[in-house]
Amino acid sequence: MSSPEPGALAGAAPRMATACLLVGAALTLAPWTPAAAALVGGAVLAVTVGNPSRRLTQAWIHHLLPLAVVGLGAEMNLLAVAKAGLQGLGYTAISILLVLLLGWWLARLLKVERDAGVLISVGTAICGGSAIAAVAPVLRAKEQETSVALATVFLLNAVALVVFPPIGHAAGLGQEAFGLWSALAIHDTSSVVGAGLAYGPRALEVATTVKLARALWIVPLTFGVGWLVSRRSPASPEAPLKKPWFIVGFLGMAALVTFVPGLQLPGHLLALVARRVLVLTLFLIGAGLSREALREVGLRPFLQGLVLWLLVGALGLFVVKLGLLKAG
Repeated sequence: MSSPEPGALAGAAPRMATACLLVGAALTLAPWTPAAAALVGGAVLAVTVGNPSRRLTQAWIHHLLPLAVVGLGAEMNLLAVAKAGLQGLGYTAISILLVLLLGWWLARLLKVERDAGVLISVGTAICGGSAIAAVAPVLRAKEQETSVALATVFLLNAVALVVFPPIGHAAGLGQEAFGLWSALAIHDTSSVVGAGLAYGPRALEVATTVKLARALWIVPLTFGVGWLVSRRSPASPEAPLKKPWFIVGFLGMAALVTFVPGLQLPGHLLALVARRVLVLTLFLIGAGLSREALREVGLRPFLQGLVLWLLVGALGLFVVKLGLLKAG
């Protein structure tokens, strides 16, 4: 029995990697696949068997990410969110600005790559992966920077979902106070909802409303980042500036579902599909990593995200516990 030719083995490796990529992408569409697992799964696949279709996956990322962000707007009630946002307008603006400044300072202190530092700061300030997904194409961040920022936020997000309810009970927070604190200090809306649900019905109501109100700040922040990028690096014919028009689509979709009651059920279904598309996109982003890229980025972005999250959580707990900030 003769052994396989070296050329045959070399040709089989890309086919096996492609098959793994397709299977992994299909699994991300299953409703039980979490976003963090998709991102990590794509990264593991990329650094083990490799991704022979990196250019193709990059193209799909650029198409799918804006569509997912637009679809997520189909489950947002603009009236309730705008009311909550107006009530805490000043504090929200100040807190977001403070987190962004702290993130910028930590990124410089730890010598984190500029775009990765911005993405981690944005994800911590507003709503985690959704904010990173919205800002990354406008910032024209590298795939490895986006992947590391998302991985950092998702990991801390998962930890917060587990540890926040016990900390809230230990600190003696009521349901409204806990809902407010979780909305301020937990990254993604999904984990804010999960933590609020574990704490109580009023905590869930406050946490969800306040978090969605903060999510609206994705819009001005994304346009602001686009303006800064255009001043820093004017677009060239080879690399045109990406304008965040998908954010307009996000708001338009939310407005349709809010003001046309008959669209609420289809909007809910569309948002479910959009979340699956976002999970698929995160898998493709992870699959765009390489060992060289990981070595280039290092652990400093994670340290930035960890320290920033701890500062935000501690400060938020302090102001809520002392009654300096209240819901409604």
